[in-house]
Amino acid sequence: MPIGRLVAIGNFDGIHLGHQAVLADAARDAHARGLEPIVLTFDPHPAAVIGRAAPPMLTPLSRKIELVQRLQPDVRVVAQTFDHAFAAQSPEAFAEEVLVKQLATRLAVVGKNFRFGRGRAGDFEVLRALGDRLGFETRSHALVGDALGTFSSTRAREAIASGDLDAASAILGRPHALTGLVARGDQRGRTIGFPTANLAGSCEALPSFGVYAVVVDRLGEDDPVSHAARAAALATGVANIGVRPTVKEGAPPAIEVHLFDFDGDLYGARLRVHLLARLRGEQRFPGLDALRAQIAKDAAAAREVVLRLSPPSPGEPWW
Repeated sequence: MPIGRLVAIGNFDGIHLGHQAVLADAARDAHARGLEPIVLTFDPHPAAVIGRAAPPMLTPLSRKIELVQRLQPDVRVVAQTFDHAFAAQSPEAFAEEVLVKQLATRLAVVGKNFRFGRGRAGDFEVLRALGDRLGFETRSHALVGDALGTFSSTRAREAIASGDLDAASAILGRPHALTGLVARGDQRGRTIGFPTANLAGSCEALPSFGVYAVVVDRLGEDDPVSHAARAAALATGVANIGVRPTVKEGAPPAIEVHLFDFDGDLYGARLRVHLLARLRGEQRFPGLDALRAQIAKDAAAAREVVLRLSPPSPGEPWW
């Protein structure tokens, strides 16, 4: 029975390859020391609470927990609600109340640029001094990267925004995904032979507008204990992300997914759409016939992309 905990602290948005290295190191080190490995993350993003613009999200909390559990089953995620009261804590109160009393921390692992406490007053050196006084060690995790730089959530967001999905996947270790509920649209896709599932309420970072080859998971209810997302592969397909200039001038951005070889009722279902490849940018066509012909070409191109994939085992998600 562990007598204390190794606590890795951070937002961990994206659970990218740098995060994955931290998780693997935390699991190994905790096992060697006889500690329980914990990830302490924050929800919502602290920037949204303290008045700064929060960056586009890569992974909602349930997805973050799901990925951690799949990558390192021994690592448990603790999601700290980040509200104004929590933000107002002094660095000393955070160390005493959260790390020592709540989590029984014996080793805190943070990034070198970690800031905490009211007004972001605490940094790595402050945390180390508090640890010396309160009885826990503090360590900064090593940075991991490639020839282009350190793996980071910021790099992933920039790649997604530009539509460079290969670069995003190289940072995340998997394709970026969008999640949401299937809502009723104007059903125009059915009239041209390409019915679509219209994804509403997606909170993840959107790529540049265009057409994408995708694979799709269906999400069940989140696990009641861990709050991790539950997912299983549903279909492959092609998605249009944008404002649909040919059929609906001035419309807000929409995510429309045509699923290959699928004819079920998905209204109200939660889907996760993994973006595999950008096929083209969004275009305006002279009419529905031209649009229909282009969608047929897009669907054929998307099928070529997804044919290269090995399907997941029954009941498992794509990623």
